[in-house]
Amino acid sequence: MLDIVRLRVLLAVSRTGSVTAAARELHYAQPSVSHHLARLEAETGAKLVQRVGRGIRLTEAGRLLAERAAEILGRLDSASAELAAHVGLRAGRVRLAAFPSALGTFVPEAAVRLAHDHPGLDLRLAEAEPPEALRMLRAGDVDVAVVFQYGPHGAAEGAGLRTTPLLDEPSLLVVPGSGPPATALRDHAESRWIAGCDRCRAHLLDLCALAGFEPRISFTTDDYVAVQAMVAAGLGVAVLPRLALSAHRHPGVQVTELPGSTRRVFAATYGEPPDPPAIAALLAALR
Repeated sequence: MLDIVRLRVLLAVSRTGSVTAAARELHYAQPSVSHHLARLEAETGAKLVQRVGRGIRLTEAGRLLAERAAEILGRLDSASAELAAHVGLRAGRVRLAAFPSALGTFVPEAAVRLAHDHPGLDLRLAEAEPPEALRMLRAGDVDVAVVFQYGPHGAAEGAGLRTTPLLDEPSLLVVPGSGPPATALRDHAESRWIAGCDRCRAHLLDLCALAGFEPRISFTTDDYVAVQAMVAAGLGVAVLPRLALSAHRHPGVQVTELPGSTRRVFAATYGEPPDPPAIAALLAALR
């Protein structure tokens, strides 16, 4: 059977890149870290680390075990928090990851409601875009992930994932306030566009393709405050979800709703129902 302490040592070595740094992080003596690694190799029958100059690196087997160790240890930490929650919501911890515009709008309101209803519950918040939030959820680093997707299918699918719908929001065409009124996408086929990163701009490309053109993307940023500032300055036009405008609305832009373009926002949890009381309380506050 794998030893939990030794898995923590392996994960620390994977994270820090050296025995010395892992010992410092874990508050262990350096020989103790080396001993645990050696014992873990003996237990598994696999070579987990190899010397590289004055340092070490994980072998393929070591990387595989470190990835599983992250999931196992995350689940153990979650189990500890859930057990505390089952004792009662007077104490305990619940962890939430959410994308920026959710953190800038309804998540703080949910946090206030949760604190009012369960004042002893410790809520931890982390900012993460959907792919990273779901990775954190599967690894046990968070208990709930607030994510979004366009269309009927998206990243929040897979074994063990369950979703709670929160809201549907339209996409908005954002143009300079000093120019003509905001109009349809096709009227901006020759405009410069401001878009998100390669992973995030797929929705814009799909919308423009349906309108019969490919956007000329001149600026790239995922910061919705920066997007609106650039639009207001006349550097281009953009498409943003309504939550982004609810979190921050630049006075120098005007918007119009794009029909047929909906972003679905929901809370994702991992594992079989029922949810532990702390997670159920957080989901209720989000709803």
